[in-house]
Amino acid sequence: MAPLRTSLHPSWHRHLLVATLLLATVPAAARTPSTSPLQLPASGVIGIQDAQLTPAFWLARTQQPAQLLLTPQQIEARNARLLHDDPSMHDLAALPASLTGAQVRTWIEESASAPTKPLWDDTGKSIPQATLDAIVANRALPAIPANQATRYGMAVRRTALRTFPTTLRVFSSQGDTDIDRFQESALFPGDAVVITQSSADGQWLFVLSQRYAAWVEASAIAEGGRDAVLGYATRAPFRIITGAKPRTLFTREQPHLSELQLDMGTRIPLADVAVNKPVNGQHPYTSWILDLPMRNDDGRLAFAPALLQKNTDSSPAALPLTRANVIRQAFKFLGERYGWGHSYNGRDCSGFVSDVYRSMGVLMPRNTSAQAVSPVFSRIHFDARTPRQQRMAAVATLDVGDLIYIPGHVMLFLGRINGAPYVIHDTNGGSYLDRDGTLHSMHLNGVSVTPLLPLRFDKDTDYVDRITNIVRVGKLQ
Repeated sequence: MAPLRTSLHPSWHRHLLVATLLLATVPAAARTPSTSPLQLPASGVIGIQDAQLTPAFWLARTQQPAQLLLTPQQIEARNARLLHDDPSMHDLAALPASLTGAQVRTWIEESASAPTKPLWDDTGKSIPQATLDAIVANRALPAIPANQATRYGMAVRRTALRTFPTTLRVFSSQGDTDIDRFQESALFPGDAVVITQSSADGQWLFVLSQRYAAWVEASAIAEGGRDAVLGYATRAPFRIITGAKPRTLFTREQPHLSELQLDMGTRIPLADVAVNKPVNGQHPYTSWILDLPMRNDDGRLAFAPALLQKNTDSSPAALPLTRANVIRQAFKFLGERYGWGHSYNGRDCSGFVSDVYRSMGVLMPRNTSAQAVSPVFSRIHFDARTPRQQRMAAVATLDVGDLIYIPGHVMLFLGRINGAPYVIHDTNGGSYLDRDGTLHSMHLNGVSVTPLLPLRFDKDTDYVDRITNIVRVGKLQ
């Protein structure tokens, strides 16, 4: 899909062009070694049989699946360099004790400018210009003080990060109800933020998180002291959520923490409470006692215990960065609906790969446009002058977990079948051309396993021709 406008925040680069798969035989120069053409099963998804939709299938084809690719110390050092060297990231601990109005205004204005093209709502109605003007004005830029103390806060639930302070969903074409152009990303329970501005109606806050700057509903943020907010991520002991999106147990005593969703990679410290006494009316011996953030009536940060069943996927430390863990973690999202900017309680292509790697302690930029060029990752770069032979040679060396970037999309390499490369990716498209050149849409719209070759943009250009970067997360520069 085309971007809303060139002045919109660069997050529009996450949009996915419709994937196309070529059923017919392609020229020898474009093929990896394969003994047979791709088959079309009853599902209509070319090259995929049910057996391929399990991690065991790919683990059996993986060399050295348990090999430790990077040590925790190497990952920690690279994460620190990412915060320092990558311009898309925000090192909250490095911010000064006070912020100038000019800096705050720059953050807000650089995140997005006023819409200049027509927009529609999810019922297909054109959004009046007066409505858009009111949304833009709600940012209250004239009210930004010349100087302000740096304020810290914490997300108390999974919540959307928005381009503007509004819940209004907007679309760049009539009838589109998936790609909300005001949806940016998401925060998760325990995520630290710096609060820089309140909306005119008092319902929104413009915040900086490690990976994004955007508007968030004020009710999802609890304000606290710097040490309490930033120290939460370093407290021990803790649990790393390794399931897709488990929930805490129901609790009548703490309704805000009852059945609270905790997405993959979320790090929650354990509460310092007795393990032989009831927690929220229940004996905790079958559960982990998490110390979760809450928002008091006055908006201030507090913490309270909640239970996470011990049979839920979690770990006392980040999972080892191995090929096996990359495969297992990626498959936990298989079939989840595609969600632009973490909408629909899901994630998009860049959110998918970053959440998978987050469970192994790896910090990544939010968007494909930043992930693909981050200065701290080992990568192979391609441009329009890169010859086909060189691109195919790079594809032939792909290792499990490598990330393949094309404009607006990222795919995670799974392995090979008869020499043909396969990927797992979160895609809102999916089509193929039959032997007669007829286009058939698969409407994948979720986390899917597909062959990489011959994914195509059109009849003349395939995905290999459009690769911009291959990022090798499991290797150092």
